[in-house]
Amino acid sequence: MGLKKDLVAAKKAGLMAAGTLPANINTRPGSPIDVEMTMMAAAIAKMLVLAEWRVTKFNAPVVLENLKTPPQPVDVKAKTLLGEYGPLLDTLRKIAAPIPGGPEIIDRLELEIERAVRPLLESGCILRRLDLHKDTDGLEADGYVFIGEDPEIQDRFDVEDRFGQRIFTTVKLFPEDIVRLV
Repeated sequence: MGLKKDLVAAKKAGLMAAGTLPANINTRPGSPIDVEMTMMAAAIAKMLVLAEWRVTKFNAPVVLENLKTPPQPVDVKAKTLLGEYGPLLDTLRKIAAPIPGGPEIIDRLELEIERAVRPLLESGCILRRLDLHKDTDGLEADGYVFIGEDPEIQDRFDVEDRFGQRIFTTVKLFPEDIVRLV
């Protein structure tokens, strides 16, 4: 029907409830009721435009387009740094087993190698900085933003169409915001 028509109908109903006969109520264009309701509809529309609306529920996927990181320290296990020497030391230990003091020599050799690589174990290695872009590097990232209750996983909402947007997005005009506009 429209706001102005609804206001005219409400005014007419009020006058009839007060005892005015319907034939005596003029709602034609330019009539006092028409002018009053035009102004009232404009005032309501102005209030709605000036109102601050609040997003109270909003679930949306996020598309990550670029990712840049500073160089990152990396913790490395000793076994990783021993690399090919680990199996070699095990083999030398087996060979040295029959020789008196042989296994101890291999143990000392392993300790010396571990001592040499120890500074690299915790934050001794640096992963180069990443500078990835969606279009050139094939960067793919997944996540979501939300206002209201956390949906916990992105699979719990779909805002690809009007139906999903209607269900997973809510905007409200709070009563306390209306009071300052009235």
